[in-house]
Amino acid sequence: MQTPYSDAELLTLGLARAELPRHVAIIMDGNGRWARERGLPRIEGHRQGVRSVRAVIEESCRLGLEQLTLYCFSAENWKRPAAEIDFLMLLLEQYLIEERREIMEENIRFRVIGRRDPLPAQVLREMDENIRVSASNSGLTLCLAINYGSRTEIVDAARKLCSAAIEGRIKPEAIDETRLQSSLYTAGMPDPDLLIRTAGEMRISNFLLWQISYAELWVTEKFWPDFGPPEYRAALQEFSRRERRFGGVTTEHV
Repeated sequence: MQTPYSDAELLTLGLARAELPRHVAIIMDGNGRWARERGLPRIEGHRQGVRSVRAVIEESCRLGLEQLTLYCFSAENWKRPAAEIDFLMLLLEQYLIEERREIMEENIRFRVIGRRDPLPAQVLREMDENIRVSASNSGLTLCLAINYGSRTEIVDAARKLCSAAIEGRIKPEAIDETRLQSSLYTAGMPDPDLLIRTAGEMRISNFLLWQISYAELWVTEKFWPDFGPPEYRAALQEFSRRERRFGGVTTEHV
């Protein structure tokens, strides 16, 4: 089990517990470019990317974060070559099996957001098992976005609310932001405080569009396979220096 950082250790890393985000979301980008720069097939970039996933999860546990959400596979990623998709699904299945012990040892609660329908049965089986065995864990919530698209999520929420209104369970005028948010895949989760994107792209890529309304954004040129604890801490240090006003103003800006 990873030993949590003490307050003194956090200070040596340039961090303070009170200034850490509750929820960090990451768009893990650049696996293919990392591999291409090294003359390797794209699948090697994905394989190396899993190591970064493990490192960031371990660091999140040591930091005592409440939630980490990772954008693993978007609804648009099905457009990739079939061989690459098959490898990604196999890699995901292996990861879910191999990490089960770590999830339990680290007291991690495992969750998934996204549409289940097109995912292979064996992936769904391992996914559901990780959710089941970790349901009562109380440490870091690890949420994987798999076959996820934010527009699709909002459409699904709207359909759910429309059905409820048609069936007379709610009145249309009762639909507000709170009710819509409670119909999203992320119902019950805190909104991300910090969104990290690797590989230098200045895009949100249809990820948590509703939930990141007031998140701080941090982009690094590093490809995901090169992203580790030092880069993660740099993002957290920058986050601690940001002034979050949530649409309001502070006295110095009045």
